[in-house]
Amino acid sequence: MATTNELKNGMVLKIDNQLWQVVEFQHVKPGKGPAFVRTKLKNVLSGKNVDRTFNAGVKVETATVDRRDMQYLYNDGTDFVFMDLDTYEQLPISAEVIGDNKNFLLENQNAVVATNEGTVLFIELPASVVLEVTFTEPGLQGDRSNAGTKPATVETGYEVQVPLFINEGDKIKVDTRTGEYLTRA
Repeated sequence: MATTNELKNGMVLKIDNQLWQVVEFQHVKPGKGPAFVRTKLKNVLSGKNVDRTFNAGVKVETATVDRRDMQYLYNDGTDFVFMDLDTYEQLPISAEVIGDNKNFLLENQNAVVATNEGTVLFIELPASVVLEVTFTEPGLQGDRSNAGTKPATVETGYEVQVPLFINEGDKIKVDTRTGEYLTRA
């Protein structure tokens, strides 16, 4: 149990027998009336976002979330297989849990796997990853109809908008949260 004054971003709460991750929170002290905490919560399993307001100092139930560093090994067709770096135990994770993170997963890449009572909740990738461009059209310098960017396919099969000077074989840094091109690596 924790009070609403102890909320932090990323904390997982158990509300109505469901797990909710705190995305944002704000303590509000109006001129009149008691203080309260305005939160934005994300359902860990379904991904649904809700806004919820709590009175200040109210106790909320926290869920114990075990975060472990694991290494992505391979995709066996239905599941993504990760290995615990401490025990070398292999853990298959379904594609539904991985979600859009599959666009940025490379073999032997490390990620943080969050579990609760043996159930995998989500994975956290580094903020950015380096991927190799496997296909892109040559960029024509005079072609500015698309604001100086062109689509490029990276080694995971994901398509990202890149500047015109990027060619096949180049390594680029991609933001895993937004899926956008950051810089050449």
